[in-house]
Amino acid sequence: MGQTKIGGIVLIVVGLGLAYWGYEESSSLGSSLNQAFSGSPSDNVMLKYIGGAASVAVGAFLFTRK
Repeated sequence: MGQTKIGGIVLIVVGLGLAYWGYEESSSLGSSLNQAFSGSPSDNVMLKYIGGAASVAVGAFLFTRK
């Protein structure tokens, strides 16, 4: 297995971890209050979701690349 595929797997795992961390943080009390008053998730939650999605996308690209 090449370094590119290993790097892809690492990025996928990191991305899934970030997305899960954002999900857990979105159900915290502070985030729930922020969402109740502003109508949208907090910036930290959105950054974790976006970072996780980008990491998974790049990781999948690297993993499938020959």
